[in-house]
Amino acid sequence: MLRTITVGLDGSQESRAAAEWAAREAKLRGLPLKIVHVWEPVPEPMAQAPFLGPETHQHWTERIPREAAQGLTLRHPGVEVRTEQVSGHPAEALAEAARSAELLVLGSRGLGGLGGFLVGSVGLSVMAHADRPVVLVRALEGAADEHEPDPVGVPSAATPFLPVVLGLDIEHSDETLIEFAFDAARRRATTLRIVHGWNPPPYYAYGTPADPALHESLALADARALAEAVGPWRRKFPDVEVVEESRCGSAAVHVVDAARGASLVVVGRRIRRNPLGAHIGHVTHAVLHHGAAPVAVVPHG
Repeated sequence: MLRTITVGLDGSQESRAAAEWAAREAKLRGLPLKIVHVWEPVPEPMAQAPFLGPETHQHWTERIPREAAQGLTLRHPGVEVRTEQVSGHPAEALAEAARSAELLVLGSRGLGGLGGFLVGSVGLSVMAHADRPVVLVRALEGAADEHEPDPVGVPSAATPFLPVVLGLDIEHSDETLIEFAFDAARRRATTLRIVHGWNPPPYYAYGTPADPALHESLALADARALAEAVGPWRRKFPDVEVVEESRCGSAAVHVVDAARGASLVVVGRRIRRNPLGAHIGHVTHAVLHHGAAPVAVVPHG
């Protein structure tokens, strides 16, 4: 079955920005775009109230996705646009919609001058439970934001893409995560920046005087480990330019910093099947809340 690029649409500014990003991604991948609108049932007494009459119900369940599909078809010629309306809790319905998608795209409000995202409970729940990659897009994200400025510094969607950034934990690396990032860079014909953060072992950090030679030795060892992890993927994607960055310190800080000059940030989420529920990890959590570019969260074993 042909997968789709699926986007959750509720009529908000952030979900419309997500739909535009999803349409651009659908064109890059040569896949259909599916707009999913979730109608959350309300208690019967509220449903009978005048402000939730038949006209309002029809507006939310029919007019918004229909008009969005018409606009996307006009702005993104060649992309097949479908719509689907489902009833239920948004987080559960969107996680279910992701099962048949190549990836699921969601919108989020930006944090203004602070950068990053204001991630709601629905978005976090979907990311923590979806079995497919989920991309979070800011409300004001536009096509030009993902590209280099033109020669005179004007934002433009006609210039080359900014790099794709991959936050990689080489101790728990996964093929699904790495392949997603390489494929995203290849489709955009741009550089893949692979960022890895490392810290000295505790027995070096405590009670040991500052030793530049020791620090350099540890840095070189980590850089070699990163190169070994990435080597097979360089050979699999020979047309992708790769920049490896092994940095001492917090991985979350380094990936968030790299996101400022990225077209897309790719991070992972380990799938955990336990009674305590799913988790997204502290690095992914930090990037979701503070990253300045669209963020793809890729679940892996």
